[in-house]
Amino acid sequence: MNGPSGFQNAPVTRNLVIFCAFLTVLFVARGRSTSLGFSYQDIIQRLRFFRVIASIFAFSSIPELIFGVYLLYYFRLFERQIGSNKYSVFVLFSLSASLLLDVLALVFLKDRTTKMLASGPYGLIFASFIPFLFDIPISSQIRVFGIPFSDKSFIYMAGLQLFLSSWKRSLVPTICGLLVGSLYRLNVFGIRRFKFPQFIESFFSRLSWSAPRRSPPRINVRRNVPTSANHHLERSFGSTTTSIVETPESSVAILVSMGFDSNLARQALLRARNDINMATDILLEAQSR
Repeated sequence: MNGPSGFQNAPVTRNLVIFCAFLTVLFVARGRSTSLGFSYQDIIQRLRFFRVIASIFAFSSIPELIFGVYLLYYFRLFERQIGSNKYSVFVLFSLSASLLLDVLALVFLKDRTTKMLASGPYGLIFASFIPFLFDIPISSQIRVFGIPFSDKSFIYMAGLQLFLSSWKRSLVPTICGLLVGSLYRLNVFGIRRFKFPQFIESFFSRLSWSAPRRSPPRINVRRNVPTSANHHLERSFGSTTTSIVETPESSVAILVSMGFDSNLARQALLRARNDINMATDILLEAQSR
């Protein structure tokens, strides 16, 4: 369900993970991690700009970093689904809107809450749980001592662990992140249509380094699809011939949930011998041409 391994086709996620990890390790190594976080005094009474920026991206402990980076890495599937440009808008909207809600919560609660809110990109992480909940299907299920678990259950447990890492300090950022994710999914202010101008996208693409792409395998297929889909596939990555591989509907459903056409998803799965990661790679390669 994640698509290709690593940070392929997810440069925004890669840079975000590196930046968060670097800041966290830097503050922890210098013994300054306890100073991270949002407080009423730091934001309202005396604005400490650097501390606010650092608290947006840096976690206050290594355990929080581990779970936070794991979730950021997993949610790179959304960048692959909507593209790096729109995902950058989602990141900016999630971080800025959740920060605004955090500030409003601090103003409203003042002394009725903890002294400081948890630091780290909680807003972005928990905003990502909203599309994860509604838009990503379950692809497999297992039973442990009679209790059913799906492949999504482990992501929810990682999110719960991150939430419990700071408990009271992380309660407000978690709620704010979920609210922001809901606003984005409801397309408030038409936010889902926003994109950065081309010159900004080009500028940041030069600052980012990309992993070398592997060529998608040329695997023959037999299944017939409509002429327009065939034409698109032939133009994107060659003509189609025969194969004995059949595509499971669950795999097709996963690719369709990521925004791909069902006929193209079938063709890609046939070429990838039902490897969803490779099929996603093939479809993304076709879109980029």
